[in-house]
Amino acid sequence: MPFSSFYDQIESNKRKTYLLFFVFFLVLVSLGFFIGVYLGSVEFGIEITFIFGIFYSLLVYFQGASMLLSLTGAQPATDRKYVFYVDTVEGLAIAAGIPAPKAYVIQDPAPNAFATGRDPKNSYVAVTTGLLDKMSRQELEGVVAHEISHIQNYDIRVSLYAVIMVGLIGIISNIFLRSFLYSGRGSNNRKGEGGGGGFLLIIGIIFMILAPIIAQLIRLAISRQREFLADANGARLTRYPEGLASALEKIGKDPTQLQRADDTTAQLYIASPLKGKMLSGLLSTHPPIEERVKRLRSM
Repeated sequence: MPFSSFYDQIESNKRKTYLLFFVFFLVLVSLGFFIGVYLGSVEFGIEITFIFGIFYSLLVYFQGASMLLSLTGAQPATDRKYVFYVDTVEGLAIAAGIPAPKAYVIQDPAPNAFATGRDPKNSYVAVTTGLLDKMSRQELEGVVAHEISHIQNYDIRVSLYAVIMVGLIGIISNIFLRSFLYSGRGSNNRKGEGGGGGFLLIIGIIFMILAPIIAQLIRLAISRQREFLADANGARLTRYPEGLASALEKIGKDPTQLQRADDTTAQLYIASPLKGKMLSGLLSTHPPIEERVKRLRSM
């Protein structure tokens, strides 16, 4: 893999981070405006929304990775039976020239893994017990190298913000839905407000329709190309592409469903955990495993 492509991806991920913050800002302004219309003061609505936004941003920046680890059920890999896994994480981090991420384990029989954090100094690698049980040492090294690559090129930062953005959109949709329900119930007592309630209802319906689309676009903003790049760089770190190729084949063929898989965190994993979902292939943030394996074996 050319180093120019690797460093170009780092710069691309930084630009995507700024873009996500801009989208975050626009969503906050829109939310504040409509809350302000509902409360009768646009300025007040925007002010309280920005207070929430600042608090939310700080919480995400400092606690976002911990929240995701908790959401997936990941725990520190402190048991002695995980020594090889922990040593693998530390060794590949040294090879990549980054601080060693904290190693975590998810008690789940489905083989999968992900990395998260805000930068290489504050990063985590988590694998399922299913992955540890079903992979050979070379395959485990390939998977860990792939996740180390995501940390090295700052994919984890973009993914973290994207996941939180999807969650924020869900919160906003819920706020509007509750507002509409309350407005509808109390419409007979608010005749003096003109068509404000009806206006909010129309805008809310439009927003509720657009919210899932916006969430999906944010997921797709995390380009599928980053998976190919992490595969290639992971193979470079281990100098054994077959290890990762074989691991991906096993993950793809394994029928076990990840217990805590959902649309919000799906993009974090090395392979999509949403097996059997109708749109998981069409709108997946991951490229087909067959194509990834083909590229690895052609290296």
